[in-house]
Formats: sequence, C-alpha cells, structure tokens
Amino acid sequence: MSSVVETVTEVVTPILDQLNFELVDIEFVKEGKNWFLRVYIDKPNGIDIEECAIVSEQLSEKMDSLNPDPIPQAYFLEVSSPGVERPLKKEEDYQNALNEYINISLYSPVEGEKSFDGFLIELNESELTLRVKIKTREKEITFSRKNIAKARMAIQF
Repeated sequence: MSSVVETVTEVVTPILDQLNFELVDIEFVKEGKNWFLRVYIDKPNGIDIEECAIVSEQLSEKMDSLNPDPIPQAYFLEVSSPGVERPLKKEEDYQNALNEYINISLYSPVEGEKSFDGFLIELNESELTLRVKIKTREKEITFSRKNIAKARMAIQF
C-alpha cells in the first residue's frame, strides 16, 4: 500500500466512523497528466451525493491542514459510492457476497480462462467456489484465493 493511501486511510477513517460510513477502497492514480485521489465509501442502504460531498469537504480540510503535505503534487479528490459492481477487498465483503453473483479475475488461468462470473456458493480462508454457467449447463468451480487478482460484485444478464 502506498504511503499516500495509508495516510488518507488514517485521515478519512475517523470522519467515516463519525458518520457510520464504511471505507470501501482508496486509489491514488495518475491518468494522463492528472493525479486522482479516489475514496470509495458506502453504508448499508447505499450512499448519496450529499453524503459524498460532506466526506469530500471534511477530508479536503484535513488533508490541507497536514504538514508536511503527503501529496505535494496537484490532484483531484473524488469521493463516491463503489457502485453496483463494488470491489470485494475485505473478508467481510466476501462474506456479504455469499450467494450473490460476482466476477473474479485470476492471476493464472483455470480451465483456460482468467475471468469468471458466477454465484459465490462456498467460501473459506483458502478457497472459494463459484457456480458458473457455461453455455446451457451449470458447473461448480473451486478457486484458490491466492490466485484471485480481483473480485467484484457483478450484474447478471
């Protein structure tokens, strides 16, 4: 984890705790010529734009007051909901996704594929099992959690 992400996590956590919001993820990325600090927040019934604005304002004030400045270059601060395709980062995220439709991306292929969509039907600390649909039939596939590069909620079409 970068020092910027660690610092922002320390600064934003008390703000979110006070509001009973959850920190989903933080990214500090360069896109083209611009740097973006993205903070994804949520709460049980979803987050709205006014709540994002409150967190953005409070976080911006706190970040501006830090000395030395943890982010010396200019950047854009974005505070938003993770959306319906919310990333699964923490163990609690995976637990909450049990029996839900998710997408996983793998480091190494399984059955010739590196990406799978399916229902998360089993989970333990070393593996997870998805029920995937391949053409017209369903199949259960178990994946090592060490092989999962990314996981997120998915929309079933």
